[in-house]
Amino acid sequence: MAQATLPARDFGHDVRRPSSPEGGRRRFGTLAAVLRWLRKLALTLFGLILVTFAMTRLSPVDPAQQLVGDHASQSSYQAARQELGLDEPLAVQFWRYLGRLAEGDLGRATSTGQPVAADVARTFTATLELATAAIVLGTVVGLALGMIAAMRPGGLLDGAIRLVSLIGYSVPIFWLGLLMLLLFYARLHWAPGTGRLDVVYQYTLKPVTGFALIDAGLWGAPGAFRSALAHLVLPGLVLAFYALAGISRLTRAAILGELAQEYTLTARAKGAGAARVIFVHILPNIAGTLVTVVALAYANLLEGAVLTETVFAWPGIGRYLTVALFAGDTAAILGATLVIGVAFIALNSLTDLAVARLDPRRVR
Repeated sequence: MAQATLPARDFGHDVRRPSSPEGGRRRFGTLAAVLRWLRKLALTLFGLILVTFAMTRLSPVDPAQQLVGDHASQSSYQAARQELGLDEPLAVQFWRYLGRLAEGDLGRATSTGQPVAADVARTFTATLELATAAIVLGTVVGLALGMIAAMRPGGLLDGAIRLVSLIGYSVPIFWLGLLMLLLFYARLHWAPGTGRLDVVYQYTLKPVTGFALIDAGLWGAPGAFRSALAHLVLPGLVLAFYALAGISRLTRAAILGELAQEYTLTARAKGAGAARVIFVHILPNIAGTLVTVVALAYANLLEGAVLTETVFAWPGIGRYLTVALFAGDTAAILGATLVIGVAFIALNSLTDLAVARLDPRRVR
């Protein structure tokens, strides 16, 4: 009888004890992988900055004309071009743009009259608060549904969970948001409606961290905390439903794939129940896959919450970017796009590090 091949992390034990020379080679390999990761991260950030800069320069919107208006004189227009540095060669403009970025200067938004960095700091924390609440709820429910479906594949419960996830994938997110507003706000009056806070707290709650729940707690304002939490429920549920649809499907598929492996068959032959096989033997081996799935879902929520923020009038960066696009605000578009791209790159880089930590075999 052929002996079953057990993976290195099976049963929660790492039986390999590297000798000293092997440990040295492993540390050198880890250092080389970190250096490759830093080089890739630097090149990706430079490429993102270069692409966003080129997009604004290729845009038909003239920042100087937008600044002085359509009825300005030619001398005013030329003065604006000189002030913005648009009369310089593109290479010089890009070099100066890099210098301003190093100082944290993203320009001034014409749509709000405020520095873009301040606008982005205010709106991005709102998006981060909404997306984080949604991904926490979506991950907990999605993982639970995926594991339940994998325990009884082909059963009635498995079919119901797959139907729910299919609906989450198929239903347009803006339609679901409008439907929930109609039902829970307009008809049942269970939800407070659009926005991030009630009007009475919007101008009295002074921001400290930019997160409404945390700021309300810091200022000891229970009414503002309840208002922020109530406004978070409907948009958070919409985004969480979208996230759990993908997480539950991929969790189910990953567990079913591992259930056919020899080490799980061996564990079941020894009398381990379905729950023990999944929690003790399978989850440690698919942890890297689950982290990647959750991180991608989180990134999609951060950059894809435009429709949800628009429907619920949530003052996040997606709504800010939408307003800037309609206003032709080049500085705001460039700054918001750059921040979203950096957040996406940072999240993916952290995911790579986490996956390498969970599964050292992936470090080359």
